[in-house]
Amino acid sequence: MNENINKSALFNGSCFAVITTAFTFSIRAGILPQLGAQFNLTAEQLGFINLMFFLGFPISMIIGGLVYHTFGPKNIMKAAFVAHTIGIILTIYAGGYVGLLVSTLFIGFGNGCTEAACNPLIADAYAGPKMNKMLSRFHMWFPGGILIGALISKFMTDFGMGWQAQMWVTMIPTIIYAALFYGKKFVEPREDGSTSIAENLKAMLNPVFIFLFICMALTAITEFGPNQWVSVIMSNSGASPMLILALTSGLMALGRFVAGPVVHTLGQTGVLLMSAILAAVGIYMFSVVTGPLAYVATVIFALGVCYFWPVMIGAVAQRVPLSGALGMSIVGGVGMFSTAIFQPFIGSWIDSARAENTALGLKGGALELAAGQDTLVKMLAFPSILIVLFLIFFFWQKKTKLVPAAEVAH
Repeated sequence: MNENINKSALFNGSCFAVITTAFTFSIRAGILPQLGAQFNLTAEQLGFINLMFFLGFPISMIIGGLVYHTFGPKNIMKAAFVAHTIGIILTIYAGGYVGLLVSTLFIGFGNGCTEAACNPLIADAYAGPKMNKMLSRFHMWFPGGILIGALISKFMTDFGMGWQAQMWVTMIPTIIYAALFYGKKFVEPREDGSTSIAENLKAMLNPVFIFLFICMALTAITEFGPNQWVSVIMSNSGASPMLILALTSGLMALGRFVAGPVVHTLGQTGVLLMSAILAAVGIYMFSVVTGPLAYVATVIFALGVCYFWPVMIGAVAQRVPLSGALGMSIVGGVGMFSTAIFQPFIGSWIDSARAENTALGLKGGALELAAGQDTLVKMLAFPSILIVLFLIFFFWQKKTKLVPAAEVAH
């Protein structure tokens, strides 16, 4: 059925598609201060722009997951290319706040389509033991792409290149993935009639799924909250915000590369609990340290958040296997949706902290530093709640027998 298919081109195209997603994340994070200055936007308005990015993602990801077998990965990736291109160009030529809201929503749609198409595409192309290896390599390019994008944004900003030029850079991987996919025969979706959508939905009423659903909302904002606002919050910390983002992403890519032995040693519940503790320590350090110590905080924070997303998805797969691919998409979607919802709140926290510290007589860099650190203290609530929840989960699931990974992959 899937003979004479250029799997290498499909895989490389998928990797450049997720690099596009990573670039839109990191470069957008890098240009937030420039957008705020040019269009005279408050931090809360910047938060609503971020909301559109994270809102478009789960909507198209879940829809794409539902129609994957009927619409097909090739058509979903065509939709991704159109959405990415429209979103990037509309951002570059945005005349103000409303234009940025619309363009960012399109970018989010493109990113969600990429996730919906490429994961099952790679899984169908590489059956057996090689599937997990290729999926891991594919997912490494999200933090890897963020690292590259963060460094590009930093150097372009340092050399006085504006935000429009930086957004044009995101078109490069977009054009590359379109060229790699163009004219290629795609892998036909593999049908697995073992469970129906009704059975998937019924399985999602399981208390474990509901618990993981709630936890995913908090793990996602713990990871993406500080990362997406790094340029605003850490701009006066004495450390480079984009180097912090690059270091975080590099360590996350490395951590995910060796995830197998770590999860095998500590177990899923142990990894999640330890991750929450390290994330809390990292965010606390961000809120009190300046200068080179901010990079030490970065290492601790990165080690805390790097396993959240894959281990949470893995926990759903192995602890609620009847929820199927739909269950994993729903949990991934709520992670992105939660991140979207909290963006304006984080922006309003920054605005309030600025107002409070201005009343105390602070100005300039000292004002921005104090506002950023006050906001980070509020963000500390997310991993703090997770510590309690994952401690409960650790003892709750201690004697649970997991579905073997091979069966989940099948």
